Amino acid sequence: MRDPIRDLERVGCPEHVIEHCKAVCRLAEEMAERCEEDVDLNLVRTGALLHDIGRARTHGIDHAVVGANIVSELGYPKEVVRIVERHIGAGIPKDEAKKLGLPPKDYIPETLEEKIVAHADNLTFGTEHVPIKVVVRKFSERLGEDSPAVKRLIELHNELVDLNAIPPELTRW
Repeated sequence: MRDPIRDLERVGCPEHVIEHCKAVCRLAEEMAERCEEDVDLNLVRTGALLHDIGRARTHGIDHAVVGANIVSELGYPKEVVRIVERHIGAGIPKDEAKKLGLPPKDYIPETLEEKIVAHADNLTFGTEHVPIKVVVRKFSERLGEDSPAVKRLIELHNELVDLNAIPPELTRW
């Protein structure tokens, strides 16, 4: 069985990225355990630890695609590859991906495990977990309040709130 932390170190992830991945993992595990639907906790744990592995090579938006390639090369299952590939914000649709210079395909999280890891990452700044209002403000400042990415973020948050997955202190608007 692979050791995600050792793999992060082996590919050269900076220590602050590894610490961020651990913080995302802690929140993702809590979200998975709180969730009212069945969630594969092992898959969430592995995907959360590896979600930013691509930052060993790039800190651009393409780190998710680069990371998916790395975890695939390391032999992780396709479910982990998809979590890494689809963790940016609340996902990126094909048309936006093309504009951003990513390979033209949908990067929208589909499974509950993908959604939990993506949103745990959204709610984690560095190693600190922050409420959704802080995340929405940050996204809105960078992308505009009417941005489709902000709308997807809010929709993803509300979906996970409805499943009781989000800790109450992070749901404050």
